[in-house]
Amino acid sequence: MLEETGLPYEPHLVSFETNDQMSPEFLSLNPNNKIPAIIDPDGPGGSPLALFESGAILIYLAEKSGKCMPDDPAARYETIQWLMFQMGGIGPMFGQLGFFHKFAGKEYEDKRPRDRYAAESRRLLGVLNQRLEGRQWVMGDDYTIADIAILPWVRNLLGFYGAGDLVGIQDFPNVTRAVDAFVARPAVARGLEIPRRNPQPA
Repeated sequence: MLEETGLPYEPHLVSFETNDQMSPEFLSLNPNNKIPAIIDPDGPGGSPLALFESGAILIYLAEKSGKCMPDDPAARYETIQWLMFQMGGIGPMFGQLGFFHKFAGKEYEDKRPRDRYAAESRRLLGVLNQRLEGRQWVMGDDYTIADIAILPWVRNLLGFYGAGDLVGIQDFPNVTRAVDAFVARPAVARGLEIPRRNPQPA
C-alpha cells in the first residue's frame, strides 16, 4: 500500500526469530505484539500517530493519500465491507489452514481440524470467485484496499502454505486471475522486496 500511494516511508524489519515484536519499542506501537504497525510522524493535526491492525492502517493510508479508496460514499463502505471480509474470514481461516497443513498441525493424526479449515477456506474462495466474476478487481475496474488486503492471503495460501491442491484452487479461475494481476503490479513487486534482508554468508 505504501508503494502504491507513493508516500515516503522507512521500513523496519521485525524479526520473530529474535522476538523483536516483544521489545518495549515495538509494544509501544502495538500492545498486541503483531505485525504490521506504523507510526506517522505527520498524523492528523500534525501530531504523530501510531497504528496497528492492517485494516486500520489501510484505511488510514487510503484517506491520507486519496488513493485506493472510492470517493463515492456507498462504494467506500462497500470497499470497507470487503476489507472486513478479509479480516474476519480470509485471514483467520487461511492462517489456521496454513498451521494445520504446513506447520506443527501436519503432525496431528486427527485431520478434522485441517479439513474443517480447508472446507471453510474453499467456501471463502467461492465467495471471492463469484465476486470477481466479470470484474477486474474486487470493486470492479478500480484497484482498492480490498484487493491489497485479500490477494496477498490468496498468494500465501498457494505459495507459502502450499495448499492450492488441498482447496482445489483450479475451481476458482477468477481468483487466480486476480492474483496474477496483483503480483504483476509494479508496486506489489517492489513491496515484496521490502525490507530487503542481508544475504546470508555462504
